[in-house]
Amino acid sequence: MNIYTVAKASQGYADYLNAECASPVVAIAYDSRINSERFAHISAEVFAANGIKVWIYHELMPTPALSYAVRKLSCSGGIVITASHNPSKYNGYKVYGSDGGQITSDAANAILKAIDQVDIFDGVRRIPFEKGLKDGKIAYIPEGVISSYLSQISSLALCREPIDKSVSIIYTPLNGAGLHCVTRVLQENGFTNVTVVKEQEKPDGTFPTCPYPNPEIKEAMALGIEYAKRLQSDLLLATDPDCDRVGIAVRNGETYELLNGNEVGILLLDYICKMRLKYQNMPERPVAVKTIVTTDLAKKIAAAYGVEVIEVLTGFKYIGEQIGLLEQRGEEERFLLGFEESYGYLTGTFVRDKDAVNGALVICEMFAYYKSQGTDILEVLKALYQEYGYNLTTLHSYQFEGEQGHQKMQKFMDMMRNQTPEELGGLRIETVEDYQKQVRMYADGKMERITGLPQSNVLKFLLGEGSYCVVRPSGTEPKLKLYVSISGADKEDAAATEHQVTENIEELLNKD
Repeated sequence: MNIYTVAKASQGYADYLNAECASPVVAIAYDSRINSERFAHISAEVFAANGIKVWIYHELMPTPALSYAVRKLSCSGGIVITASHNPSKYNGYKVYGSDGGQITSDAANAILKAIDQVDIFDGVRRIPFEKGLKDGKIAYIPEGVISSYLSQISSLALCREPIDKSVSIIYTPLNGAGLHCVTRVLQENGFTNVTVVKEQEKPDGTFPTCPYPNPEIKEAMALGIEYAKRLQSDLLLATDPDCDRVGIAVRNGETYELLNGNEVGILLLDYICKMRLKYQNMPERPVAVKTIVTTDLAKKIAAAYGVEVIEVLTGFKYIGEQIGLLEQRGEEERFLLGFEESYGYLTGTFVRDKDAVNGALVICEMFAYYKSQGTDILEVLKALYQEYGYNLTTLHSYQFEGEQGHQKMQKFMDMMRNQTPEELGGLRIETVEDYQKQVRMYADGKMERITGLPQSNVLKFLLGEGSYCVVRPSGTEPKLKLYVSISGADKEDAAATEHQVTENIEELLNKD
């Protein structure tokens, strides 16, 4: 990421939009990363020079606020300058379609083709940012759009009875873009006892107190937990730098327990269904959407409430795509929740990406509701496990730098695809789902097509009794990701099996 690659990408996207739309309009947002604002302004200069009207936020804003602005301002597309939750050395360029969702494969391939045709030095048109503002080719997104976005989030509140909103909350934006929107929406909904982690309050792309600003990582939550212990707070919220993921820790006696994305997801699914039934506003044929690497426990909970579960490939863009398909059929009111294990949640349809502002509000409401009922979310989670069976989910990442690393990672995927072991961790592999070949292969040799999902280099191994593991190369980093989900009698039983499965995979990974 530098001014030349950003300008080239913007020129290619501009060429694509001008070929596809009569009078294209683009919205732009950016987070706190190094050079994010500069890259956003360069992008605006390129779009404006190519005759494309530009709307840009005047300050850093959450990624979901960009998704909202694209739809609110009837844009042809949008971009966010962000590297999400990755280390500070990274930055990135996220592209959105007119539906407010991240572009999927066909559009991405067409835009990449247009970018490849741009000469990085001589093929880019730009005008100065200030000139674009003066000429009206570039304009700042009005404050009213931000207020409308937050008002829509407030409309997603489910509980209609008085609950104790004085719960003590610690919030950290991890030096990212979440501060203004998260604190404002919580305050507007009655959560006023919120303390912000001072060292992580202001935007800072170097992330001095959490080099890996990802709420999935325990170290990123450490400073917030220190605050929580000192103030004896009930709940810790942390949003990643572009504020589309939210992680939590809850008080458990004198300690604080971190909940993973799957645990929060099933808690939200159960809570939303419970509230919808309580207030008699459950839609007909309700739908929840999850990714294939997200816990299958969600299926059991959904089935108990009569909720259909749609499974999609990894990436929230595919969840947004499903909302769009519901909208096309005039059925978007069926949507209850979209979630993925990597701390991404969405309970409304006006945004088409994971939304940590939305997530923060619903989590706080859920927490306060259960506290008012004389219980807490840890007890509710325990009850869910007792009813539907204990499930342990873990994520492991393995670094593969450079071309040699890429080749090793691909060799491993080929081996797992073509020389599949009979068992993992002592559990027989009953079914292999190969999303690249788009086939489902059973242990008895039977095969069937996987339909409705695009091709992707992902392998899912079903191990029986609700257990599985998934391997896939990361789409954004030189890493192989291993997702393990084990059903067991209890935590200790599941943890022992998970260890064996992971150990087996690592042995295969290190095999010459």
